[in-house]
Amino acid sequence: MTGRRPPIPLNEEALRELALRYVGRFATSRARLLAYLNRKIQERGWGGEAPADPQGLADRFADLNYVDDASYAAMKSASLARRGYGARRVAESLRADGIAEADREEADAVTASESWQAADRFARRKRLGPYAQARPDPNQREKWIAAFLRAGHSYATARRWTDAGPGEVPEQEES
Repeated sequence: MTGRRPPIPLNEEALRELALRYVGRFATSRARLLAYLNRKIQERGWGGEAPADPQGLADRFADLNYVDDASYAAMKSASLARRGYGARRVAESLRADGIAEADREEADAVTASESWQAADRFARRKRLGPYAQARPDPNQREKWIAAFLRAGHSYATARRWTDAGPGEVPEQEES
């Protein structure tokens, strides 16, 4: 015998309390809240009279603006851009968080307008291109380009930043 009691099954009130605590503690999307609620029902079981309705609870929270996918997308994309990630990586992250295309429009526009600054922050943080101590050898250059691509930047942007010599910050091209 392990000494641990099995968890108490959830009911409507307990599920609502879990959801309130979750959205109060974490910035989240509707899809992430739904995944959390489904996981908790799976872990603890269901003991309510009516069948569990995590989708209805997530929809109710969205109606009350406890969960706002468009605001979450804008916040998450700004956070990732500040860390130096490019548009492709931001879009993949938002897609993984269950943000619909319509809710990503503002976030995508901001990410596109700040892509050059994000590449600069990435190069500075990783000490690549103009922020490196010396020019890279061909093998190191390929690794730098791969790092830029994994961060979600375009190949052209990656080449411009990795080809810049130490101390030579590339000029932003006009779109």
